[in-house]
Amino acid sequence: MTNTANEAPTGDLFFDTSDLDRKQTEKFVSETLNGCDDGELFLEFTQSENLSFDDGQLKSANFNTQQGFGLRAVAGEATGFAHSNELSPEALKRAGDSITSVRSGHTGTRSDHPPSTNRTLYTNRNPVDAARFEEKVALMQDADAYARSLDDSIRQVSISYAGELQAVEIMRTGGFSRAEERPLIRFNVSIMTGKEDRQETGSYGFGGRGTYEELISPDKWQFAVREALRQSEIAMQSVPAPAGEMDVVLGPGWPGILLHEAIGHGLEGDFNRKGTSAFAGLMGEKIAADGVTVVDDGTLENRRGSLSFDDEGTPTSSTTLIENGILTGFMQDRLNARLMGVPATGNGRRQSFAHMPMPRMTNTYMLNGDLEHDEIISSVKNGLYAVSFGGGQVDITSGQFVFSCTEAYMIEDGKITAPVKGATIIGNGADALTRISMIGNNMELDPGIGTCGKQGQGVPVGVGQPTLRLDKITVGGTAA
Repeated sequence: MTNTANEAPTGDLFFDTSDLDRKQTEKFVSETLNGCDDGELFLEFTQSENLSFDDGQLKSANFNTQQGFGLRAVAGEATGFAHSNELSPEALKRAGDSITSVRSGHTGTRSDHPPSTNRTLYTNRNPVDAARFEEKVALMQDADAYARSLDDSIRQVSISYAGELQAVEIMRTGGFSRAEERPLIRFNVSIMTGKEDRQETGSYGFGGRGTYEELISPDKWQFAVREALRQSEIAMQSVPAPAGEMDVVLGPGWPGILLHEAIGHGLEGDFNRKGTSAFAGLMGEKIAADGVTVVDDGTLENRRGSLSFDDEGTPTSSTTLIENGILTGFMQDRLNARLMGVPATGNGRRQSFAHMPMPRMTNTYMLNGDLEHDEIISSVKNGLYAVSFGGGQVDITSGQFVFSCTEAYMIEDGKITAPVKGATIIGNGADALTRISMIGNNMELDPGIGTCGKQGQGVPVGVGQPTLRLDKITVGGTAA
């Protein structure tokens, strides 16, 4: 297989291994989608593996392959969609028959095809085949042994590895075709330490789109082990978190997940076209504090959320969503962009061939300010320093959010002091943007672990930000 963004994989993967004929399929797509505003045939083949190692032994090893197609026809706001895991002319015909009612009596104008791109943002090497199974098991054994050599208080070490290669081809009318292969790797370590009757857990993961050799190097997995142990040891020292309204400092990197959830979904095209986002109708208006600039960028090499082109064939881009506090853009797929009269931004994404595309984030992050991290910390008399987040809930329409901190500390008289346990950040996304009073110069991206859910679909994403100070945020705590 090759990774040329405008050509089918070597050996014509979807046609040499099935009963489909390329010329006949091109003809079928053109005839079936004739008279529609938009639509495509999305072909997919994915090979994946998941290994888990626990208590010194391999607990599970799962290998999976899936293939299939999704056929979509769009006329106005109406969409017809059918999918199958059978790659055959008969399955295509059944799918075509089931969606033809969408175009009945429709006289719309076909949308232009996406522009071409020769850009490739990642290798085409298959993470599943890049190393032998025995090597991956040995890696997990080494990581387990390394962890246990660091601290006698370790009670449990859990390690997981996931790798996949997704091959896709997108076909449109008139012989349009775009294909590529997308690798994805994730490695995670979780460590439980204990003393007497107390035990705590820390975890750290990393990943991205790249080769096994690039991403699973000794320095990276050893760092992951040490970081998981550090978080567990910090948790062992933690005290119940206080509750109330206070100044909150968010650390760089992964805390950008709050930005992603609290405001990112509200800046996707579908919610704004339908008027259900808290930001609907505010284009060009000031919605955030001065200095706040947020972008969604799917063009970063080897990043987890990056794509050479989205799942509709549109090249990804760097889209400025907020510039110096002003709302300047939304993330768009083709359907919502056409209905809103704006260009598609390359944010049409789907979980698999069995799902329809919709506007989704790629790598969403806030740009740097000009302040030093220590300067921001020292500005807070009494507050919370949040380093890492776990689960959270967001209501897209109202913007209300609740996020749990997995690593946080008190700030007292401008100094980071005791670690706290059980802290939650509570607020409203639109309101939180106006409460940003200080922006650091240390922007980091997350280590490559994000997965975003929307309407039952999960896709890999990236987040990031510099150190931020937010004034008077509600913090939920566990202190009596």
